[in-house]
Amino acid sequence: MVATNVVRFIVLILLQVMVFKRIAFSTEGLGFAHFLIYPAALLLLPVKTNRTLLLVLGFVTGIIIDIFYDSPGIHASASVFTAYIRNTVIAILEPYEGYNQDDVPGIRKMGFGWFVSYVSICMFLHLFFYFSVDAFSFVFFLDILLNTVFSFFVSVIVILIAQFIFKTRY
Repeated sequence: MVATNVVRFIVLILLQVMVFKRIAFSTEGLGFAHFLIYPAALLLLPVKTNRTLLLVLGFVTGIIIDIFYDSPGIHASASVFTAYIRNTVIAILEPYEGYNQDDVPGIRKMGFGWFVSYVSICMFLHLFFYFSVDAFSFVFFLDILLNTVFSFFVSVIVILIAQFIFKTRY
């Protein structure tokens, strides 16, 4: 299971910096749709992952992305934020029977509805935080919101497609 998570981390980071970095859609001057799939590396870790480990992995993931995006600390701060809220979102969405020690968020293990809710909440918060830190002022609230919404849809769709294509045991 550790090997699966390590490979997933590496693949998602490589896809982000080599493929999805170059893709952005403009919507008639209203906003941009950015494909940000790297938070899935944090979201797809086992449910019972220690919060300290999540924060460290979030920081490392964000710094790596920041290096390739020339954005000093923006992705790192958003990734740490996502790592921090992840366990809270998981607790809110916890089923009646609870989680097993080895449960990994995914469509196959947790079901489509649970997974879509989980990824949607985490990705929306991640993207809103990311674009807020990027703009660094709520004067641009409309721009922040539009970028968040457009990027949310394309990013979540890519993550869901990847879940259907790359079904693993975990």
